[in-house]
Amino acid sequence: MIARLALFTFGVFAKPADDPANEGFHVRNDPILAAVPQAEGFIAHSGYPDEPGPEMWGDYVFPKFYEERGDGWTPQTLSLWQDLESAMAFAYQGLHAEALRHGREWFEPPQWPPYAVWWVAGDHTPTWSEACAKHLQLHEHGASEQVFTFKQPFGPDGKPVALDGQKIKQIAARNAERLSGTSMVG
Repeated sequence: MIARLALFTFGVFAKPADDPANEGFHVRNDPILAAVPQAEGFIAHSGYPDEPGPEMWGDYVFPKFYEERGDGWTPQTLSLWQDLESAMAFAYQGLHAEALRHGREWFEPPQWPPYAVWWVAGDHTPTWSEACAKHLQLHEHGASEQVFTFKQPFGPDGKPVALDGQKIKQIAARNAERLSGTSMVG
């Protein structure tokens, strides 16, 4: 069975979600979410409570690092990708990379991993609970064949792998071409 890559991202706003300090995040969020399905190697992503779009993958829960402050939410994503290089090309190029450069303006400095990746069977869709458990496992035990980062990646066979930098550049270039009509915010 073909494996797919699950990617979970998580951050905590430094100020309440609707604070004007987070406006830069909010104006980038919708264009980024609109760009993801057009990215090479993207398979699917979970929806969110009370929002139109894809179905949620299980109950919407947060990692243990999230402390409710009356916002009711904090930015997190859960998606499936064909491979490591496709996920990395989207995350570190284009609109999403531009937003990452501004992350310190919006988010608390993380005392936890900002993301976690792991392989799932081709017929398995990860849930939010599974993602939070993998995130915690990465935080407590570090990268392993069960959950890891782009800096310490593992292949579907559980063996450490090296990312293909040339493939990432090629995918990023094709994504840039594909997304050239997407508005860039500054």
